[in-house]
Amino acid sequence: MKIAIGNDHGAVELKQHLVKYLEGRGCEVVNFGTDTTDSTDYPIYAARVAKAVVSGDCDKGVLICGTGLGISMAANKIKGVRCAVCTEPVSTRLARQHNDANIVALGARIIGNVMAEAIVDAFLTTEFEGGRHQRRVDMIMALGEGKAVE
Repeated sequence: MKIAIGNDHGAVELKQHLVKYLEGRGCEVVNFGTDTTDSTDYPIYAARVAKAVVSGDCDKGVLICGTGLGISMAANKIKGVRCAVCTEPVSTRLARQHNDANIVALGARIIGNVMAEAIVDAFLTTEFEGGRHQRRVDMIMALGEGKAVE
């Protein structure tokens, strides 16, 4: 599996940890993030990862900033992205099962390495259930195209 990963200056250490962890799981990791702690702007990295996932160049994405919030908001502006901020594995599994999340966002100031590993594991191993959830995902995507849903 090919994973796009991106981060801002507040998440360099967690990103570096997760790159090693993912490679240890046999994933190919494409680093779209910064590797320095010099102040930078997370929307840059959110867009890079989002575009790699939507284009199909990467299978899934992992984004990391201080809280996961800003970087996820930026990623969700890219058509085709369903990025979920996750702080534990249960919501991560549900984001995959029910929402077909294709990117997970993590907060480096919120979670530690072990929790990040558990979240990434849940994200990568959980399948989308489809069925009634597909209708809802289709509605989410229609909203992104400015279409009305009722």
